[in-house]
Amino acid sequence: MSMKAVIVGGVAGGAGAAARLRRKDETAQIIMLEKGEYISFANCGLPYYVGDVITQREELLLQTPESFNARFQVDVRVNNEVLSVDTGKKTVTVLNHETGETYTESYDKLVLSPGASPIVPNMEIQHPEHVFTLRNIPDTFKIKDYLNSHNPRTAAVIGGGYIGLEMADNLCRLGLEVSVIEAASHVIASLDEDMSHELQNHLRSKGLDLHLGSMAQRIDRDQVILSDGREIPADMVILSIGVRPETGFLKDSGIALGSRGEILVDEYLQTNVPDVYAVGDAIGVKSFGTGADAIIPLAGPANKQARIVADNLCGEKKAYHGTQGTAIAKVFDMTAAVTGENETTLRRAGIAYRKTFTISPSHAGYYPGGSTMVVKLLYTPEGKVLGAQIVGRDGVDKRMDVLAAAIRAGMDVFDLQELELAYAPPFSSAKDPVNMAGYVAGNVVEGRMIPFYVEDLASLPENAFLLDVRTPGEFAHGTIPGAVNIPVDVLRQRLSEVPKDKEVHIFCAVGLRGYIAQCILRQNGYKTKNLSGGYRLYAAAKNDLAAQGVPMENCKPCGAPLE
Repeated sequence: MSMKAVIVGGVAGGAGAAARLRRKDETAQIIMLEKGEYISFANCGLPYYVGDVITQREELLLQTPESFNARFQVDVRVNNEVLSVDTGKKTVTVLNHETGETYTESYDKLVLSPGASPIVPNMEIQHPEHVFTLRNIPDTFKIKDYLNSHNPRTAAVIGGGYIGLEMADNLCRLGLEVSVIEAASHVIASLDEDMSHELQNHLRSKGLDLHLGSMAQRIDRDQVILSDGREIPADMVILSIGVRPETGFLKDSGIALGSRGEILVDEYLQTNVPDVYAVGDAIGVKSFGTGADAIIPLAGPANKQARIVADNLCGEKKAYHGTQGTAIAKVFDMTAAVTGENETTLRRAGIAYRKTFTISPSHAGYYPGGSTMVVKLLYTPEGKVLGAQIVGRDGVDKRMDVLAAAIRAGMDVFDLQELELAYAPPFSSAKDPVNMAGYVAGNVVEGRMIPFYVEDLASLPENAFLLDVRTPGEFAHGTIPGAVNIPVDVLRQRLSEVPKDKEVHIFCAVGLRGYIAQCILRQNGYKTKNLSGGYRLYAAAKNDLAAQGVPMENCKPCGAPLE
């Protein structure tokens, strides 16, 4: 007798599971229930339709119910919302929104992929007609129709995550004056704060009005009122403060849920109830690096989970090995990308780590049109790579993909040194930014480079000697207060000017000349540290904090390695 599989949800996880199951089993009866009007649509492309980068509505639709059925022989029922699940009787209760009919559907196997819904904060909203969330196709069309019919001049985006910043970018593209309101101290939560400074400076340079550490308290007709009383102009408001698993229909089902409503699954993506599996944004996963419980709503993991579940429904035993949280966003002409753990998750898990910053060109410096990227690498004291973050322009995606693969493969920083990556002047340098990150981190692991960080400047020891080894011209254009300038190229001739009874804290523009100076001084009997990321990161932090009205000396530590 053929298997009857009911799949709840028809976007990435649900549609992927249905398609894979059909490829594995031509005889299975597959019913896909989607409460919305659309299936298998391009969630990640929605902001770009708003900004006229994607101009045709149909380009957002990867499949229609008709095309999906024609290819996979799946009974696709849109506008059919699952209201409850009876795991004892192995049935689901469904409301057909088109007819108003409520009916039950039996199953042999049940796959839950209900997704997540936008969080709407508990605040006073006086005029909800100009307040929007962005999660699905109807949301997108509502925003676009409002833009076309009302011609708003100002917009406020509440939430500075990936979607919030992409929406801000696309609204600016349409000519609106845009404000971003973020309750945290920096944008993009998966970035560490020390990697957010350059991005935030870039956002302001593009005309974005950025309000960090700010809570929206009330939304009026043409403004958002913050908790400190500030009034932010807003003819329209986008709520983008995160999502929560859409699992209310599982109440009383016996299916175990976590504290945030996420569906709890084992390594095979099976719930605590036999024959019931779950995938996608609604499930709890394990962090690949720490093994900690997490909710990581990303399309890539949802599609991988869908394949695994379909295999398991067919009697195989495939495990899901955790989520790295690899993500990337284009914000104006800058790119931010992350993979693996950040300092917050590592500290929470009690994992000792080291960190280094490298600033590398996207391709050979002599080939025109290049740019630089800041690469942050996190690794164990022994060198195993734990996480990476990059902020830059060209080539960020390529390097982040390599680092994501390195983490998945369990590589260490010495493996990064040996990676043989594609090189020609238009694409890279002979020492790729990934190699450079490995070289610098390897120097730290082996004790040849002793780093210190921008956040340490506020608490240098009393006997510290701050040494700027850049050129006199660079020094004249700005330095760290209290620094003495001795260019690295004349350092050997001027060693007598460096006191041996003090700890020498060295910096240059990005860290390379500082390391050379450190080698010179260490071999001449000096105790030294080198500023990781150099003056570039110091200036970025200083400018960002100045824009927020925060003195540099009061900068709270962005995080320090555990001993």
